[in-house]
Amino acid sequence: MTSPASTVEELLHRQGALEDFGEPLAATTFVTVDLETTGTSPASSQITEIGAVKTRGGEVIGEFQTLVDPGSPIPPMIVALTGITDAMVVAAPRIDAVLPAFLEFLGDAVVVAHNAPFDVGFLKTACRTHGYAWPGNDVVDTVTLARRATTKEEAPNKKLSTLARVFGTAVEPNHRALEDARATSEILHRMLERCAAFGITHREDLEALRNPMPEKLRRKATMADAVPAKPGVYTFRGPRGERLYVGTSKNLRSRVKSYFTKAEQRRRIREMLDLAVDVDTIVCATELEANVREVRLIAEHRPRYNRRSARPERTPWVRLTDERYPRMGVSRALARPAGALGPMRSAADARLAIEVLQSALGVRTCTTRLPITPRAGARACLLKDLGACAAPCVRGAESGYDEAAAFARAALAEDPTPVVSALESLIAERSAAMDYERAAELRDGISAVIEGAMRAQRLDALARCGIVATRGDGAGWDIVALRGGALVGSARVESRSQVWAAADRLRARTATLDLEETVLIEERELVSRWIETPGTRLLHVDGEWSMPTASAGRHARWVDARRADREGAFEWRRGEPAR
Repeated sequence: MTSPASTVEELLHRQGALEDFGEPLAATTFVTVDLETTGTSPASSQITEIGAVKTRGGEVIGEFQTLVDPGSPIPPMIVALTGITDAMVVAAPRIDAVLPAFLEFLGDAVVVAHNAPFDVGFLKTACRTHGYAWPGNDVVDTVTLARRATTKEEAPNKKLSTLARVFGTAVEPNHRALEDARATSEILHRMLERCAAFGITHREDLEALRNPMPEKLRRKATMADAVPAKPGVYTFRGPRGERLYVGTSKNLRSRVKSYFTKAEQRRRIREMLDLAVDVDTIVCATELEANVREVRLIAEHRPRYNRRSARPERTPWVRLTDERYPRMGVSRALARPAGALGPMRSAADARLAIEVLQSALGVRTCTTRLPITPRAGARACLLKDLGACAAPCVRGAESGYDEAAAFARAALAEDPTPVVSALESLIAERSAAMDYERAAELRDGISAVIEGAMRAQRLDALARCGIVATRGDGAGWDIVALRGGALVGSARVESRSQVWAAADRLRARTATLDLEETVLIEERELVSRWIETPGTRLLHVDGEWSMPTASAGRHARWVDARRADREGAFEWRRGEPAR
């Protein structure tokens, strides 16, 4: 007997080494920019000169410089400061002609400037005015960086001239764009050398320059030192070894380090980091394996600071109650109860589904547990007179309620078409009467029923077979083995020629497994989505992976309509027109 969790750990077959993720600052391209302008406000002033220096690994690999015709006289004070006169720019290009070449020079490099909001603000305004999209590059402000890298004693202020003196730059700033950009570039690299002590060693760490972490958390960044730069699962532990938080990443070292070098705004996570004293990691062959392990660990250990999957046994299902004259009810369980609809997305969806099922199939809505033989003097409610209920409360077995219950069981466990057929015309009537709110409620109810049935049928079909499948991502191929809806094996290979051999090994090792644990619903849905993602190839299927022709999927348009309505509402809430 083997559990899904232990099987993945024991049966993983890995091939090929994975490259470290993340871009070291030594390999990062920086473009240091400086502008000269006719004033201080982008709304009322214009650019007169652009200077930029492109560097990588501290070496200059390109420079950009041009005067710019501002289209208006340069104020005398600016002439005195920069030495740029109207005569110098009269033959220079206008900014709309300069921008294409500058943006091409910039590329996807990190933008660096001294007092970056000033220079970047002018560039963004120029792009917006002349119809160019600002590329949204990462930005480093050397003023902010200087506050981290220099002391008040050595640099009482953070002016460019002061920092040039502190670091002894070869180029002296002189209020001309290219020379100032050169000086700023030198200062940048000197300060980055100092900032390595704060854990700023990769491009991803630059966010910490804008939102520095408290010192007590920055000191904990050493937790990441022994963490591999590979994909997998990480677990933060508290002072008693308790699991505080579980997560996944494509680069474990970079992700763990980011908690202590970037300003974490979530209150719960900041609280968790205060408590954390250690971190465990599990390297995984594939992203799917990491996601599955995360789900299992959260379900097993209930980490205090994880919200997702905190109580998997509370998954809602819609089913008929176990009594002589059954009612619709919500059942919460880890595994699917017999004949139940679901798993439902939420308790709210379960209630919506119950409402339309009762309306369409004539299932009683009262909550009383009825005796087999009606009590003497029992009275029916208004629904009997309206023809909406067979009233077993007063007519017992002669009411024909058993037929309604049988229809309901079939709709829950097999085919929800009767529900759709019964309510389509009613939705059309409500819409024609401009009662759009009620029409939308009925539409949402049908959608909840269909989505619950689709999920049940997809997951049941997956649980009846064993599958070995693969998918490539350009850098290699992931191979996964599934049995009973659980992930039981995972591997990664570097070339397509290795796929079949790895798949055959996984199949041989997992084909006879007897899974002793209930497979988590969330795990089944993870592997189901992975298998159904375009580009996935099935290599082995043991058993049948199929669904009946009369499956809920043929009514998927109701789910799509509700989803589109929700997405449109979301766009409107953001202040944007729905598309």
